[in-house]
Amino acid sequence: MTAYWPSLIGGMLIGVSAGMLLLLNGRVAGISGILGRLARGTQMPTNAAFVIGLMIGPPLYRLGSGAWPSVTITASLPVIIIAGLLVGFGSRMGSGCTSGHGVVGLARLSPRSLAAVASFLATGVATVTLMRLISP
Repeated sequence: MTAYWPSLIGGMLIGVSAGMLLLLNGRVAGISGILGRLARGTQMPTNAAFVIGLMIGPPLYRLGSGAWPSVTITASLPVIIIAGLLVGFGSRMGSGCTSGHGVVGLARLSPRSLAAVASFLATGVATVTLMRLISP
């Protein structure tokens, strides 16, 4: 059970922070929207606080566990860049990202978010299937 604690606590913190942002500021905790507003210079204190909160997660994890969170990336840099651009394009095209639609939108029973999350998941399944078929 101890292997699940970091994920459980992290999920609860995401839910609490998304709920607080919605209840206290009336804003959906969609990371693409928050970064977009931060880049445009609008709602600076709230957006900057949210991004800083995301960035201090790993150091807080290290303080609590004594080690940095393990991250393993096996893709090449060009694949990572292309994937990042596709995610950015998709979040713009879908009027939000997985955090906004998946965490907050589904909790609000938004039909648009349900369609978006179904689309995200179907695309992810198709991508993994395709990558397993074409890679040795």
